[in-house]
Amino acid sequence: MTARRTLPAAGAVAAALAGRVHAAGSDTIRIGLVGTGGRGTQDVANCAVSAPGVVIHALGDLIEDRVQACYDRLKKSKDLTPEQFQVTPDRCFHGWDNHRQVIECVDLVLLCQPPGFRPHALRDAIEAGKHVFAEKPVAVCPAGVRHVIESARMAEEKNLGFVAGTQTRHHAAAIETVKRVRDGAIGDLRTGACYFLTGELWHRGQDPNWSDMEYQCRNWYYFTWLSGDHIVEQHIHQHDAMNWLLDANPVKAYGVGGRQVRTDPKWGNIWDHFGVEYEYPGGVRIMSLCRQANKAFTKVDAFVVGSKGTAFPSSGKITGENAWSYEDEVPDPSIQEHKDLIASIRAGKPLNEGRRIAESTMVAVLGRMSAYTGREVSWKWAMEASKLDLMPKTFAFGPHPVPPVAVPGKTELI
Repeated sequence: MTARRTLPAAGAVAAALAGRVHAAGSDTIRIGLVGTGGRGTQDVANCAVSAPGVVIHALGDLIEDRVQACYDRLKKSKDLTPEQFQVTPDRCFHGWDNHRQVIECVDLVLLCQPPGFRPHALRDAIEAGKHVFAEKPVAVCPAGVRHVIESARMAEEKNLGFVAGTQTRHHAAAIETVKRVRDGAIGDLRTGACYFLTGELWHRGQDPNWSDMEYQCRNWYYFTWLSGDHIVEQHIHQHDAMNWLLDANPVKAYGVGGRQVRTDPKWGNIWDHFGVEYEYPGGVRIMSLCRQANKAFTKVDAFVVGSKGTAFPSSGKITGENAWSYEDEVPDPSIQEHKDLIASIRAGKPLNEGRRIAESTMVAVLGRMSAYTGREVSWKWAMEASKLDLMPKTFAFGPHPVPPVAVPGKTELI
């Protein structure tokens, strides 16, 4: 990151706004987007339509053409009114400092840039006294996870909102399913499994005018320092669901995996498949499988098995002695998560999901660390002793060598 600088009077401005801007449901909340890719563009639109008086005020991204593409898409969107989209060219920022520029002029910032950048951007937002919506995952390594946990603590002290993009937590059917599991509907929990088995994703190609750093940032998904690998960036949804259902973090992880279809150097240094067994308190075992390969079957699901039945949170279903299924309408959770955050801010009791999303991120990181190194890795060691920090010491466009693809038994456990 660029050297830190003090955001002039940002905390004082936020404190002054807190009573006025968020006191009533009709008052305006200015939102800003950092990270203007497809996910971020959809998130900021969802936030704007989630409640009255929410205005898209600023856009920021490392890459200038990405900001312009987002601006054009939102301005033409039939889902947004002119009152909801009030971004002007002078509030479209790019470069390494773009997140700070967005933070300075909004009440709520949406952090949707590559995951590796989120811990420090989050800290800047909280220090400036701004509410945060952060896409998942919120970090890519133990150092980043610990940084986010501290930021979540700071947010609580400042009475700031911090909601994460694991929308299942705002899914009506899943909420009711977990409640029933906690009430004993499936008895004593014994085992479970979660899957994120899909096809390959986008790749933005190469341009001779791009430096190593720009190429990696444009194709961030394929570099562990930026994405955390797909077990972290994508499969975290199911890891979060498992932590929620079990109301605990795992004790340890045993992982395997590799790179069978991603043999071309353009795919950076991430793998294409993982298999991890997580051991939770009480000896509960959870199997986690994720894979990205075209022309292969798709399975995205999670379930837990108890002594009296099985629970499927994403479909709102329980089988066994207390069979049940959710029958009511389910509001779109990708909008509901924003609606819940806005409502909590206006009520003066902002939601803070920071520690929870940091711990769910760490579950995925734990599995990756075990698989990459071929070692059993404990939660306690990873959280308290691991010195793994994947972020570069300096940020600038130019040369940026890619670490080699991990090899189990050879890659060091740090």
